[in-house]
Amino acid sequence: MSVESPCIDVCEMDPATGYCKGCTRTIEEITAWSRIGDDEKRAILARVAAREAALGVFAPAPPAGDER
Repeated sequence: MSVESPCIDVCEMDPATGYCKGCTRTIEEITAWSRIGDDEKRAILARVAAREAALGVFAPAPPAGDER
C-alpha cells in the first residue's frame, strides 16, 4: 500500500517557519511528493512529526468522515 499524503487541504505556507500550516511540510517536500518513493515519503512524515513536536503544534484532524 502506498504512503498517503498528509495534506488536509489547509494549503497555506507560514512565512515564519517555511512550513505549510496544514501538513507542516516544506514547499520542496510538497512538490516532490508525487515523484518520490514510499521510503522517502516515510522520511518526510518522520520529519513532519519532529517539526510538530518541536513547534508544539499538531496538524488539525481531517474533517469528520474523511478516511485519510
